[in-house]
Amino acid sequence: MPAKLLFNQSSVVTEFILLGFPVVWELDVLFFVVFLIIYVLTVSGNVTIISITLTDCRLHSPMYFFLCNLSFLDIMMATAIVPKMMKDFISLEKTVSVAGCISQCYFYFFFGTTEVILLAVMSLDRYVAICIPLRYSTIMSIQTSFQLGLASWAGGFFSVLSPMIIISWLPFCGPNVIDHFFCDFEPLINLSCADTHLLELVKFLLSTVVLLCSLLFTILSYLYIIITILHIPSSSGWKKAFSTCASHITVASIFYGSAIFMYIVPNKEFSFSLKKAVTLQTAVFTHLLNPFIYTLRNQQVRDALRDTTSHILRGSNAFRVNCKLSRQ
Repeated sequence: MPAKLLFNQSSVVTEFILLGFPVVWELDVLFFVVFLIIYVLTVSGNVTIISITLTDCRLHSPMYFFLCNLSFLDIMMATAIVPKMMKDFISLEKTVSVAGCISQCYFYFFFGTTEVILLAVMSLDRYVAICIPLRYSTIMSIQTSFQLGLASWAGGFFSVLSPMIIISWLPFCGPNVIDHFFCDFEPLINLSCADTHLLELVKFLLSTVVLLCSLLFTILSYLYIIITILHIPSSSGWKKAFSTCASHITVASIFYGSAIFMYIVPNKEFSFSLKKAVTLQTAVFTHLLNPFIYTLRNQQVRDALRDTTSHILRGSNAFRVNCKLSRQ
């Protein structure tokens, strides 16, 4: 007799065990230190991007408004995964409640989906700036930029909401061991004792629509951008135009590639260890790299960071001088 469909709320399992990375205790401690450093660098790097964008008037434009949103999403995605993972490295009981597991899964995919949509919005901004520069301030007004940013967040929120509501109705009757370092979608629903074919279909369709539509939009935007750049007569002109897009292209390539591999491409022939490694790269390392990519490849951000740093240093030196004078 087939298992009862999705709407049975009875549940035997009250918590899950996250296997994470089964290694010896000494390596667990080493991993804790490494990921603590990565997390601190991720948060401080993205907070730096947000801070200089808010304080430097040269960066008060739609492009950097979207960059602020991207940096905030990077902080939130890392926070959804890394602190719990670090706790498990030094804890004997690597458990998480059913509600906590579903919540972590929801926030990870909410922030991740929002970032996917935002990357497409950022490609639109670059398309308007390079292909229609005379109308840029009119098209990408403050109101329009805010609406596009809000649409990205709303798209991420609602596209993930339905599958997570269905997951919250699933009965979990055991086993309760998740072979992962966080509550990912596939390992989680595999533990349910109900029929999850409908849920898997909904997840696949939503992932395909959001990822491929966003990717297609980004590719088309950059095709038009490349065509426009090639028509710029001076080499300095097209180098400057391309430099404003290089950071976004790099971030988008890493993020889209990893996401499509994990959630769209049929990868049953790949080992789960490989999927876990790719997920780790997307969930942790990508958000560490983004601030460095944008500061190293973007001249305006580098200039703003240098000026802000020198201003802070001058302020601290002035403070020390005032302290010495007051003591005299």
